[in-house]
Amino acid sequence: MTKKIAIIGDRFMLPEVFREKIVELCGDEHDIRTLQQPWPDVPMEHGYAVKGMDGLKEYLGDPDEVVEFIGDAELFITQLAPMSAGMLERLPDLKFVAVSRGGPVNIDMKAARDAGVLVVNTPGRNASAVAEFTLGAILAETRLIRSGHESLRKGEWRGELYRADKTGRELSEMTVGVIGYGNIGTKVVRLLRAFGTKVLVHDPYVQLSADDRNAGVEHVALDDLLSRSDVVTLHPRVTEETKGIMNAETFAKMKQGAIFVNTARGPLVDYDALYEALTSGHLGSAMLETFAVEPVPADWPLLQLPNVTLTPHIAGASVRTVTYAAEMAAEEVRRYIAGLPPVNPC
Repeated sequence: MTKKIAIIGDRFMLPEVFREKIVELCGDEHDIRTLQQPWPDVPMEHGYAVKGMDGLKEYLGDPDEVVEFIGDAELFITQLAPMSAGMLERLPDLKFVAVSRGGPVNIDMKAARDAGVLVVNTPGRNASAVAEFTLGAILAETRLIRSGHESLRKGEWRGELYRADKTGRELSEMTVGVIGYGNIGTKVVRLLRAFGTKVLVHDPYVQLSADDRNAGVEHVALDDLLSRSDVVTLHPRVTEETKGIMNAETFAKMKQGAIFVNTARGPLVDYDALYEALTSGHLGSAMLETFAVEPVPADWPLLQLPNVTLTPHIAGASVRTVTYAAEMAAEEVRRYIAGLPPVNPC
């Protein structure tokens, strides 16, 4: 039976890639319409800031325009387009929504359940990308890549970085603490093991794989990880329990001169406390990829510190993330059309 499918992509999650993967799995007999949004060249909206969109954390797109585009489609695939309670009331034909993100933060999930609309997502779509980026972030700090780059940009040849008291350390002689052992954390551990790194893991809700355990990876309490690690890297989800997990108290428990890396989420960190730990000399440096407020203010103090590397929330951005997420979404479409249960229901 022919299905009407609406796809709203953007300049990262390209709508034509969604379409291509759906056609590969489901055939070309379906009525598929596509639309491209301008993200990331324009910022996302936040549900708390727009009337009628409460319940949505972040999204992109005018609700009326999205509703008009979806129209009588039964299936809707997107990354960022919103779906609020008011929008669902105007889309009686809609029965299925696929969100190509780790969480459906642009969907009012209660309203979707009340309307009988199935919502699926694509968890782990960018896990490999973020894990690789994290290794790059750690190496940028441990091997003084950022310091050397910035000095040359200024016309300075810092030969003293070769001195034994200033030069970097190899991962094979270091201990790295990984907080969070989910899709990304497990991949970070696997990559670190290839360098011969001593790895500590803290995650109270999971057990180590037999492979990691046999390789000498230790599952430890948070205080133990902080006190023993030369590098601490964050990978948990944001929950009430993990918000602000890195704060003045936990930073104080880290080793003198240790390196802090956050490629997870901004709300996990008290950035004022991090600033104090970096300016006091307690921490050696930090690499920050995500922030509590994005974009960060131009006058944000951490932007001015010489011992901080910053990137604009790009760890999960890779071509493979695009194709993998589209493949996962297309498989959910195939299963829905075939009357099969979803793989990743929300």
